[in-house]
Amino acid sequence: MDPSRPFVLTLPARPGRDEVALLCAELGAVPPGDVICEIGALVCADLAAVDALARLKLAATRRGHRIRFHGAGPELRALLLLAGLDGTLEL
Repeated sequence: MDPSRPFVLTLPARPGRDEVALLCAELGAVPPGDVICEIGALVCADLAAVDALARLKLAATRRGHRIRFHGAGPELRALLLLAGLDGTLEL
């Protein structure tokens, strides 16, 4: 990994707990730094999506990363605002 470039994760359309756990493990395998999580493929803007993003945010923070979510649609942005995760969106 090039330390001058952010590490990029891509969330699948319908992330399950196992997929989120694998993404969290990927975060643990790279040195602390900037992380961009591409979330544009998410099919549903629901609480399961917010849960996945919150888990990724927590895992990233615990490992010393700065994570930003990129590609959120308007419905997901509204849910993230309610959940207090709107500050991690890349606009």
